[in-house]
Amino acid sequence: MQTDLALWSAVAGMLMLLACSREERQFRPSPPASEVINSVQVSGLNPGANPVGAPAAPEYYQESAYAVSQGKTLFNEYNCSGCHANGGGGIGPPLMDNYWIYGSEPGNIFTTIIQGRPNGMPSFRNRIPEFQAWEIVAYVRSLSGLLPKDVAPSRSDQFYVKPPEQSMPYQVPTGITGKPEPPK
Repeated sequence: MQTDLALWSAVAGMLMLLACSREERQFRPSPPASEVINSVQVSGLNPGANPVGAPAAPEYYQESAYAVSQGKTLFNEYNCSGCHANGGGGIGPPLMDNYWIYGSEPGNIFTTIIQGRPNGMPSFRNRIPEFQAWEIVAYVRSLSGLLPKDVAPSRSDQFYVKPPEQSMPYQVPTGITGKPEPPK
């Protein structure tokens, strides 16, 4: 009887040991190669005035002074002026001239904002609502005079300089005699 009990205990113990399996863990699993390749966005962005798949621009944004003024505000809030220097060009290309690598049509500019461009222009896809992108497009087009004059935004005060005819002429200080002493 004791041998039967010992035998059953041994069999039960063996079954319990065989039934338990240790959980396998990977603390730093490497991503599969397919996931890494699929996360890279490849597009057919090429210089030229007619990009493939450029959306048609809603006319409202090109004809509304309010939309252009909102675009001006968004241009500064999204720090577009950090690269484009209020349209005059800096790190990014100027927006006030007639030379546009990817075209100056609203759909071209919208595609540039949403998809980005090689060598510097970031993509704002899923970071900026579509209506705000269209408002920025309208403002950017107004910088180079591509919109009607009655839609153009008010002037900016960032770089306001008085014209020479309104400036005070240089005057030599009076009452100073002798040679100025160098600072000590």
